[in-house]
Amino acid sequence: MRRTFCLIPFLLALAPLAAAEERPAGEVAMIAEQSVEVLGEHLTADGRLADILDNPAFAGFAERILPWAGRRYDPAMPLGQMASLLPYHSAVDTGTVVAALNRMIDDAGAGQTVFYDIYSEAERRADPAKAATGLFFYRGRPGAPFAVIAPGGGFSYVGSVHEGFPYAEAISDLGLNAFVLTYRAGQGGQVATEDLAAAITWIFRNAEELGVGTDGYSLWGSSAGARMAAYIGSHGPAAFGGANLPKPAAVVMAYTSHSDLAETEPPTFVVVGERDGIAPPGNMERRIAALRRIGTPVEYHLFPNVGHGFGAGTGTSAEGWIAEAVRFWRQQL
Repeated sequence: MRRTFCLIPFLLALAPLAAAEERPAGEVAMIAEQSVEVLGEHLTADGRLADILDNPAFAGFAERILPWAGRRYDPAMPLGQMASLLPYHSAVDTGTVVAALNRMIDDAGAGQTVFYDIYSEAERRADPAKAATGLFFYRGRPGAPFAVIAPGGGFSYVGSVHEGFPYAEAISDLGLNAFVLTYRAGQGGQVATEDLAAAITWIFRNAEELGVGTDGYSLWGSSAGARMAAYIGSHGPAAFGGANLPKPAAVVMAYTSHSDLAETEPPTFVVVGERDGIAPPGNMERRIAALRRIGTPVEYHLFPNVGHGFGAGTGTSAEGWIAEAVRFWRQQL
């Protein structure tokens, strides 16, 4: 298990020298970079992409925060234009994006690990595309259950800034642990879902050191990410190359179309925008009807005057839905 972050000098003194080496699977290996500059400056709504890319709190993984793997970004691009990087999304609120990233900066500055690789160096060498993957961690109460969030992007990009980090911040603020997955984009749903299965497996194997409970975990996904979460909910991580682990206690699906169904399904919470032209509400309503026919508990919210990809829904009729989804998840525990 690899950690990627900067520690303040007195914390470095506490870290064993062997921490920079690879350890056997399931153990933590830490890469600590000595630096007198640890606390990255907070982002502001009138900042630039360079403020993310060059922030010391994000050293070693900054590009995995942004949507497009391998893209050469213009560092002078204003953060207020972030929506231009998210063509399948709407209601992108710069303040919401900045607040979630600033939480990560604060956690890193406090000496917490905020990013983990889910694949070993050998696995990333064998498949260089896996270098784009990883998990961002927003901590809740120690020992509390965890959520894994799979952002969308049409399997072309990973919209974590809009529908990953803001979700995780809200879940963490409610006392639960939350991980945001960045996965291999551009290779379709099968490969992306394999990364989700690998991430769940990795969390289970390292749960004690992460300080998370494994009973009653949930999967959250938006658009393409919701399909990933639903596939694991239906068939379990092992069906996509992960370990033989339990299905999630709840699946949270935002604005997608998905028809695959197993004989038994986890309780499912669904949100859709009334004006969604990419995944119209009727598509999800057919799934909801099928889930209810097999006895699956479902809670469905249709938000007026909202389109596809609304994320946390800041400033729209969907605002506040994440807290409702957490309530639903808690009911399944």
